[in-house]
Formats: sequence, structure tokens, C-alpha cells
Amino acid sequence: MKLKLGIPKGSLQEASVQLFKRAGYDITVNPRSYFPHIDDEEIECMLIRAQEMARYVEDRVLDAGLTGRDWILESQADVVEVADLVYAKQTLGKVRWVLAVPQNSPVQSPKDLEGKVVATELVEVTRRYLEQNGVKARVEFSWGATEVKPPVLADAIVEVTETGSSLRANGLRIVETVIESNTKFIANHEAWADAEKRRKMETVVLLLKGAIDAAGKVGLMMNARRADLENVLKVLPALKRPTIADLTESEWIAVNTVIDEKTVREIIPRLRAAGAQGIVEYPLNKIIM
Repeated sequence: MKLKLGIPKGSLQEASVQLFKRAGYDITVNPRSYFPHIDDEEIECMLIRAQEMARYVEDRVLDAGLTGRDWILESQADVVEVADLVYAKQTLGKVRWVLAVPQNSPVQSPKDLEGKVVATELVEVTRRYLEQNGVKARVEFSWGATEVKPPVLADAIVEVTETGSSLRANGLRIVETVIESNTKFIANHEAWADAEKRRKMETVVLLLKGAIDAAGKVGLMMNARRADLENVLKVLPALKRPTIADLTESEWIAVNTVIDEKTVREIIPRLRAAGAQGIVEYPLNKIIM
């Protein structure tokens, strides 16, 4: 059994390869090949642009793949959406496709675009969005550099953004969010019905989600006297509850927990003041919930 898995080529490629690495899969990309090597004999990888992924999965060229909700909606492919994997090229959040216009544009809502030109790579989704707002406008496919097209080549654009910084840098303001999107693990119906391939996909998804859940978190372990335990626990946030274990010296216990990395510098001094000793911070690759 070989699971044919599509890895998104382009803006999501590096983030995807790094996510697989944290999940325990080492993917090596040869710039001259569309078939990266993965250290799992049951998986065969292929680099495919996210825009085309859903179609190739639907057509059973690939058993499964990673692509955005936006491109599934754009192609209207009939695929199994196995899991949400909320990561993007810069952040671990969702991205937005937004309607944007020049700062001095009179457009304040989609309805102001009647008879206007809208440039975007997400053509079909944009057309449906305008139809839902009762607007007739010309939607043109943009081959790139969409932000620079208004006002000369288009009246407005629908463009993807994580932070909005690129839009602001090009003198654009956001009118409205068209859709939100995040990466999804998808499969074709035939592969999902195959017990062995489904088992493999579920394993991969479990580990990928574990890697996402671990991002931005660290483990903390420490020792404390039993008499200080209550004060130590008051300092500690945790996913559920800290793990507490007896030590060979009966008056001492060990405490282990997971916290947000950004809070460590504030919590460690407070733990020390509460009586914790031997505090160790360690990185996490995966958290399986």
C-alpha cells in the first residue's frame, strides 16, 4: 500500500515541510523534482500547487493532499475534508480573502461595485460573492501582483491576507471579508473508503494536529516541597492539570506541565518565589489531545 500524498507547492510549501518535520516525517525536496522524498515507505509525495490540489485529489491522481478551504470552494471539488490544519505561511491562524479598494475610493460596500472591474485569483468564489450581494461586476483573473492593479487596471481586488500589511503598503483599505480559509487535509472518496489508506491518513493527521497543537508551547518540570505545592499550583496554568509524582524523599514531589512559551519568562520567577526548585523548560514537538 502506497498513500499518494500531495504537498502544496508555493507559499505553503516550506510551512508544510516544517510541519511534517515536527510531526516526525522528514521530507526532502529536490528543487529539480516534483517528487520529494519522505522517510516513510507507505507514503509517496508529490508537489502540487494548492490551487490545483483538490481537483487532482477528486480525480484520484492523488489519494490525499493539503490545500486551502479557499481552493476547494473555488474548484467546487467533491472531496472528503478529513481535518482542519490551521496553519499558514507566516502564522498558525486562518487567512482571509478580502475585498479591498484604494484608500480614496468611494466604494464602501460590495453594492458600490455595480458595473466595476474586480481583479482576483479567486474568480469563481468572487463571482458567487458578488451575486449573493446582487451586484453585477466584471471579475478578471489576476496572474499576480494583484495589489498594484487598483485604480488603473481594476476598481477593486479580492486578495488573500494574513496580516493586511501588504494591502496597507499598497495604499489599499479593506471593505469586507469575502471568506476565511485555512489548510485542510483532504482525500478522495475511493481512498477514504480503503481501510489501509484511511488508517494511514488518520495516523498522519493525528501527528500533524499534534505538531500544530504543540506550536508555541513548552513543557515545564520542577520539584517542590509538599508544603509548597499549593502555592506552586496557583502559579501554573495547564492544558488540564499538572502531573504530580512522588520523589524518593517523601517530603518532595515532582510537577510537570505544559504552558504557552510566551508566558515562561513571567511564570518561572513566580514559581521560584513559590518554592519550586530544579525548574527545567523543554521544547515540545507534538501534543496529542
